Amino acid sequence: MPLILNRLQLAASIFRCNLTPKVIPVKFLHPTFVRHDEEEEVANVDRNNANIKVPPSKDRSQVIPVETSMKYLKSSAYRQTYGNDPVWKHYRRNYKGSFLPRKTRKLCIRGGVVSTGSPCPICRDEYLILDYRNIDLLKQFISVHDGRILDCNVIGLCQKSYKDLRVAIMKAKDYGILTYDVPYRYYNYLEWKN
Repeated sequence: MPLILNRLQLAASIFRCNLTPKVIPVKFLHPTFVRHDEEEEVANVDRNNANIKVPPSKDRSQVIPVETSMKYLKSSAYRQTYGNDPVWKHYRRNYKGSFLPRKTRKLCIRGGVVSTGSPCPICRDEYLILDYRNIDLLKQFISVHDGRILDCNVIGLCQKSYKDLRVAIMKAKDYGILTYDVPYRYYNYLEWKN
């Protein structure tokens, strides 16, 4: 037992020596290293001040009106991108391993910037706006067989977009813009007769 403890202590001392930072004397520093470090500090200060240059494809800070989204759904650009299929049809989320996770991610857009590599179908296209007036988009997420909202694992929406979708569909049904069938029940009134 003491032999094993001695070996563990020896291994710990070796790792400890390798992890200690190596100090470089100031007289060996080249001026280019100093300039490079100063540039990194300036870049970090710019990032902290939110002056980050975001690629236009990932910027979602601009608010797009619902009317523009409704025109986009009828345009040739939309047909060229999605064809006659719903927007979620050809979407495949990147996930680790061979099994699909139980829940989808919480959100794709953080601070007005797309923060994931494979955003959900609504977050990746800035012209798709979930609103109760945008009926053509809402109908794509409703099952044609029973009229229920499709599951978020089937359509691949993030949890925030899925919540917005449910709110928009319920609001459209309340306003009467989106029609839905209420099942008719047949009663046998002979059972109620005396």
